[in-house]
Amino acid sequence: METSLPLGKLKLEQLRRLLTTYISLNDERVVVGPEVGEDAAVIDMGDRYLVAKTDPITFVADDIGWYAIVINANDLATRGATPKWFLATILLPEHRATEAMVETIFAQLAAACKQYRITLCGGHTEVTYGLDRPIVVGQMLGEVAKDRLIRTAGAQIGNDIILTKGIAVEATSIIARVKHDDLISNYSPDYLRACRDFIYTPGISVVEEARIAAETAQVTSMHDPTEGGVATGLHELAEAAGVGVQITREAIPIFPETATLCARYDLDPLGVIASGALLMTVPPQETAKLLDAFRANRIQASVIGNVVAADHGRCLWNQGNSTPLPMFHQDELTKIFA
Repeated sequence: METSLPLGKLKLEQLRRLLTTYISLNDERVVVGPEVGEDAAVIDMGDRYLVAKTDPITFVADDIGWYAIVINANDLATRGATPKWFLATILLPEHRATEAMVETIFAQLAAACKQYRITLCGGHTEVTYGLDRPIVVGQMLGEVAKDRLIRTAGAQIGNDIILTKGIAVEATSIIARVKHDDLISNYSPDYLRACRDFIYTPGISVVEEARIAAETAQVTSMHDPTEGGVATGLHELAEAAGVGVQITREAIPIFPETATLCARYDLDPLGVIASGALLMTVPPQETAKLLDAFRANRIQASVIGNVVAADHGRCLWNQGNSTPLPMFHQDELTKIFA
């Protein structure tokens, strides 16, 4: 009997094999196609590039419409692009879908589009067999000037690696929502409400920090770590660029609330869904200028390591000891759904 695949992303090796075996680009206007670690496709439209992304929201049901806009906009922002047009496929659970549920999702989509100046220009909505919760699959389109395109594959040996905010922002909110009934006996309602609201403050959007980075410094790459956490995001960045990374564990910022909730459920913060953090690489001479720009905009940012040659590996340094950077093929957060 064939073994079923675990929850989460495909292994990088499997995805790479599938892409190289079955996918070939027969249109020279596709500048960036499906590649491991790349956040969005890029298509030559003559005087500019069209950037396209699709991503589903599957971990959560609350605020799902808002999530769909922000998560897809993040991946365009890491290209240096401006998110502009959005299409939504809304799949509603049979026997559970109500008019109020649909109304709420559309209201969330509208509010997020207004906030980020995005036009909802199409999509599809249906009640679907076999679902136990709503799912929204988003498709985001945007534009970037040809000389402003940023790729995950652009990381260069010697670059500093910068991380904004802190790790596991999204995971903190999800844990507080999913495990609320278990946590309420040990933590105050105000504490849990603050954890749930991590999606807004500090926030899972990286659109603003990506814009600041692109306008301030010579950014060689940007990447939005999501499923599999910041550790997997770093692997994806290294894979795309064909480089190695040296990461300092103590330099990776983690919010106290995140550390507390992850410890309670024995989750490694490096491997839980990490929307809200932005990874980028810059030449060392650009680092201080970029950190100053983030500080001026009240955005926390830290240098967490540097890019090295591929044969130096992908290492995590912790109190002077080096181990291989962990890879989380299955997001640590899936443990709380078991």
